Amino acid sequence: MKSSRIAVAGLAVVSLAASLTLTGCGARETSDASATGASSKVCTGSSDKSAKDPKKLTLALVPSGDAKKLVQTVKPLEKALTKRLGIPVHGVITQDYQAAVEAIGAGQAQIGMLPSLQMSQACDKYGAVPSLQTVRNGKTSYAAQFFTNKPKKYCDDTPKKGPNGLMYCNGTASGNGPAGLDSLTKMKGAKVSLLQAASPAGYIFPVAAMKKAGLDVKKDIDTVQVTANDASVLAVYKGDAEVGTSYWDAREVVKPDTPDVGKKVVVFALTKEVPNDGVSITSKLSPSWQQKISKAMLDYSTTKAGVKALTAIYQITGLKKADPKALKQTQDTAKSIGLG
Repeated sequence: MKSSRIAVAGLAVVSLAASLTLTGCGARETSDASATGASSKVCTGSSDKSAKDPKKLTLALVPSGDAKKLVQTVKPLEKALTKRLGIPVHGVITQDYQAAVEAIGAGQAQIGMLPSLQMSQACDKYGAVPSLQTVRNGKTSYAAQFFTNKPKKYCDDTPKKGPNGLMYCNGTASGNGPAGLDSLTKMKGAKVSLLQAASPAGYIFPVAAMKKAGLDVKKDIDTVQVTANDASVLAVYKGDAEVGTSYWDAREVVKPDTPDVGKKVVVFALTKEVPNDGVSITSKLSPSWQQKISKAMLDYSTTKAGVKALTAIYQITGLKKADPKALKQTQDTAKSIGLG
């Protein structure tokens, strides 16, 4: 346990404090004996029937990319929810994934747009309802990807352009995992950019894939720690790392500023499918208000303006009702590599 400070950006007419100080736990390592794999329990959350109607709501978002850009791109969603719910909705950008969970637990945020692991954690720890899951490319799951600036080393075939104009090899252009995982053994001794241990796409699923390939993340690679998916891509693009990990395909986020990223950085492997991120709602609200929030976000996601706004935030093309059982797959994968 350690003190975690959340860096907050006020996004509405009424700004919030510059920071929220919380005490929380991040993903922590456990012994192999305690990492026993999946449990049968699936959390669906709870509510407070006696809760008074809220006068305002706070939406917590995690920085999957440039936090400064996220501050701007979340404004249309904030405005739309304020209009649809009839009370002010203010967005805050948290320092990291776990801080968003703790913000919900501390009552400092009522809505969280969280990765799959944190949706399960927020439910287990604080009863937050895993309400909605995001849709991208018609799917509620995605593959985490491995990419490199040394395609001759990791590609068993000639890299080719995918539909998005970016380069792929080893059958990874479809974005459907798993693919190309036989190449992971070539990573031994390489510098690899990884996100924090709480990241499903930037750490959990890639490290699980490496473990299955016989690689020890502590002994067999030289880890370059990065804070976000776009930073992982840029680490490989700039040569600070030989291999990087992220969600598929985070290169599109940095392409506007680095147009040749799709040529210099080639995707060569995909993990098994990761449950998409989504929307969690605090247990401290009444069932009716939980439903109002869920419906407001779901309805907004079906409009042209909503799709545009959500795409700008997290490349979201739609929302649908969450599947807590599917979300738990991330939690079980984390346990398989000694994270609890």
